[in-house]
Amino acid sequence: MSRNIPLMQPQALLSLRNVSELAFIEASQDEGSSLRIGAMTTHRAVERTSLIHQEWPVLASTFSLVASPRVRNQATVGGVLADADYASDPPTLLQALNARVVVRSEKSEREIPVEELIIGYYETSLRPDELLVEVRVPRNRERVVYRKFRSRSSEDRPCVAVAAAQVDGKLRVVVGAVAEKPQYFPEICALAEGETGGYTRELVTEIGQRYAESIEPISDSRGSAAYRRRVIAVEVRRALEEMVP
Repeated sequence: MSRNIPLMQPQALLSLRNVSELAFIEASQDEGSSLRIGAMTTHRAVERTSLIHQEWPVLASTFSLVASPRVRNQATVGGVLADADYASDPPTLLQALNARVVVRSEKSEREIPVEELIIGYYETSLRPDELLVEVRVPRNRERVVYRKFRSRSSEDRPCVAVAAAQVDGKLRVVVGAVAEKPQYFPEICALAEGETGGYTRELVTEIGQRYAESIEPISDSRGSAAYRRRVIAVEVRRALEEMVP
């Protein structure tokens, strides 16, 4: 969490742990069958809830990859998004699924696409008086893939994360843990338009290579920029290959 690293020095911290109204998981039929997840819902709850296993299985499997059970029992869905940590798993997948967050202030409420929420390293578009209260994930009957490449231990955060999904008939590929925020290039994904019979080896290789060329990866303890660039090309290609039944 951000309070454990010297990025900010708040004068006070407010705990939301006992705000039970922010801990829930439910399907909303009147809003396009979207999944509603309260901001204080833990990663472990997402991982284990039967509704998510049945209707949004990629969410359950992705959240199960986060760190360890001890961490997942404490970390919350709203917290991981508001923290805007570049090396977290959930934001990459949620952006690929075109998820939105509900934020509320004393005077108003608005929805923000996850894509527009995280704007930089540990930086969001939340206003000073706003609280993230809910995440809404559209139902997606098409194939969705999340790949997590670790360069160290099995409980480590990703060196490269890739989420690929078909949303409203269009391909969305999002690459996380490689830059200040998840990376999405609609113009590259558009190369797959009109491919009704599956993706060819040449196409998925080209999309992977273009993503690698378009991203300026960071260097950290999990891998150098050059190493990440090579991994991006491979993992994007593999994610797209997995999307084909």
